[in-house]
Amino acid sequence: MKIKLAENFRAVFYAPFYATNALGLFKQEGIEIELIDSASPGSGIADMLAGNIDVVWGGPLRVIKQRDQEADSENALVAFCEVVGKDPFFLVGHKHDKPFSLSDLTGKKIGVVTEVPTPWLCLQQDLRDAGLSIDSLQVNAQRTMGQNLEALKAGHIDYAQYFEPFVSQTLAMRAGEVLHAAHSRGPTAYTTFISTRKIIAQKRALFDAMIRAVEKMGPWIDAHTGRELAGLVAPFYPHVATDILVQSMDRYKAAGLWFCKRTISRVGFERLKLSMRAGGFISSDPLYENCIAEFSQEVS
Repeated sequence: MKIKLAENFRAVFYAPFYATNALGLFKQEGIEIELIDSASPGSGIADMLAGNIDVVWGGPLRVIKQRDQEADSENALVAFCEVVGKDPFFLVGHKHDKPFSLSDLTGKKIGVVTEVPTPWLCLQQDLRDAGLSIDSLQVNAQRTMGQNLEALKAGHIDYAQYFEPFVSQTLAMRAGEVLHAAHSRGPTAYTTFISTRKIIAQKRALFDAMIRAVEKMGPWIDAHTGRELAGLVAPFYPHVATDILVQSMDRYKAAGLWFCKRTISRVGFERLKLSMRAGGFISSDPLYENCIAEFSQEVS
């Protein structure tokens, strides 16, 4: 049976999705995956609601946002199967003479992620937790991550927020060093499968097979090196140099970024929701039980 699956966008931290496909784990479970590009982050959701695809992967942020704005229905989005369970973003800057703390951002120029909303929302909550005012930073929210790398290299900003492979590229250029890893805050629900209640009811058995395939990926990652993972998924990243891709996989593997499990962390969900609500992205308090498919809910 075939599943039409839309990727959110092409990112290194999505490696387990590509690796599951490349290893033939979906086929082992009796399903064929048609992997479909999304025109832009989040656009796969609209394609799914239009009936063109079955499931997407992406941030539960979109599920929470929809539940904040719309009543529950058969077309309501729900998340299942947590693949990325920690925040994959980093703060990179010039070398510090003392251990870095978030208070060092005060009064400094920082280029934040603009391509998607979750990283900056989460960093803002980290700042609040540290007792810092967002207004105390000189925030540039106009550049892309690639442009922020160049701005950091040129000395136009003091810090940049981005994910791999930009982190490893920065180190290779000697343009900065890793000062803070967002995954250090602990679980943050970051990437899951997303579908609608109606589609899940129709294709539950196929989605269960998808989950079983992804759950095989966790032990594979534990048993193999970052280099082996990079070699497996390299065709999906033709513009990333081999050594940079290996370093990226090593960094994410060491971070314990990939959960690859059926259930979605309640703690991680609540952390994401807190960041969204405190940041003004939502105004209500959507419940875990209303956003996560019943078969992927942790028992409280």
